[in-house]
Amino acid sequence: MKPGIFAVRDVNSLITDTSGDGQLKRAVGPTQLTAMGVGAIIGTGIFVVIGQGAALAGPAVILSFVLAAVACAFSALSYAELASSIPVSGSAYTYAYATLGELVAWIIGWDLILEYGVSVAAIAVGWGGNLNAFLDAAFGFALPDAIAKSPEDGGIFNLPAVFIVLAITFLLVRGVTESARANLVMVVIKLAVLIFFIVVAFANFSTGNFQPFAPEGVDGVTSAAAIIFFAYIGFDAVSTGSEEARNPAKDLPLAILGSLLICTFFYVVTVTGALGIATPEQMAGSDAPLAAALDQGAGIGWAAAILALGAVVAITSVVLVIFYGQTRIFFAMCRDGLMPRRLAAVNQRYGTPARLTIGLGVLISILAALVPLGTIVELVNIGTLFAFVLVNIGVIVLRRTRPDMPRPYRVPLSPVLPIIGILFAVYLMTDLPLDTWIRFVGWLAVGLLIYALYGYRHSRLRLAATDPAGPPQRPETRGEEQP
Repeated sequence: MKPGIFAVRDVNSLITDTSGDGQLKRAVGPTQLTAMGVGAIIGTGIFVVIGQGAALAGPAVILSFVLAAVACAFSALSYAELASSIPVSGSAYTYAYATLGELVAWIIGWDLILEYGVSVAAIAVGWGGNLNAFLDAAFGFALPDAIAKSPEDGGIFNLPAVFIVLAITFLLVRGVTESARANLVMVVIKLAVLIFFIVVAFANFSTGNFQPFAPEGVDGVTSAAAIIFFAYIGFDAVSTGSEEARNPAKDLPLAILGSLLICTFFYVVTVTGALGIATPEQMAGSDAPLAAALDQGAGIGWAAAILALGAVVAITSVVLVIFYGQTRIFFAMCRDGLMPRRLAAVNQRYGTPARLTIGLGVLISILAALVPLGTIVELVNIGTLFAFVLVNIGVIVLRRTRPDMPRPYRVPLSPVLPIIGILFAVYLMTDLPLDTWIRFVGWLAVGLLIYALYGYRHSRLRLAATDPAGPPQRPETRGEEQP
């Protein structure tokens, strides 16, 4: 009998797929995994979101950072349980396939393709803008608009955005070990920039800016937390590397929760230091609030160049980790037959899905070069929150359907904490604009059409049940070109 659209993949068969020839290398340790989480979380958010949050909550924006971290923590716990129990590429897509069925898995996989792809393109465009800001602050010149902006913004194409996407593509093709090492170096640099800010801020610290502490009350704190929440997104990218972790059962929960904890510490100390040298009004009126705080509060005007450099490095790291995550989600969908399996061929020399990575890199670089992405970026937020909802549901479902399954890490107080994680995500989704919902539904409608025309007919799960000879068990590796 042919499996239905809600048929689930057995967890053991998912794990079996990760062994044997033609599979990804298990080469990433706990430090590199944690650095991936920190690399994905600390991007432009901390360099700009403090000003927006301070405008809404005043000095109580410190509490907003803590509240946003707690909101993320509920979903992070669920990611940690599923990543350690099902150490397979694909993140929320794979977890949904094992718990909620193929159709739901396709929907979240299609959603994550959009989320990660648009993220990489948009972040690459931001990288170009910050590169120009750094060149201007440090050397007094900037790239001309013709090669630094998209056509709609007055240029011809965005050369810096194309450059960074193709450079990251090359790095990801070369190998996960090289990519993880490069990311670790970038994480050290951006944390060093934040430490520089913290040291200078506390050397000039004053408590005068902390009164009144919460001028807008609880409403101001929660409103600011809703904005700041998005500065924490990225820890989920760690779970996309499950299949390349040397010890996923132990290292993945440590990396997911550890990266969130490290970033929360840096965020809270940074915002406390900023408020010690500048008023909320001074930061709220600047596009670069940390630089403004150092300039106006500590009298260090040249700090803009250092913070601009920190932003460039931070964004490079985010591009690397998010792009890596997209290739692994796409890889998992191809391996399951929902996308063409040939795309998931693993390069025999580098142990990475080179063909898939190069194809996505070219498409994303074209998108980043020519398309203004301002409003589309909101799709990233709704896509991430949708994934959070399904991952929390997945924990609850798997506890009931597979109660005896080995779980190296377990969410405490389940299902209470996963339900709270769902409620937080749904609350934030309802706060997004109607246009974002319309675009999101439109994207899902296109995805469902592709599933009906291709994914349903080529699913390995379905072919295995109907074809006595069985479908190809793994992506092809013969004939793979060496990049």
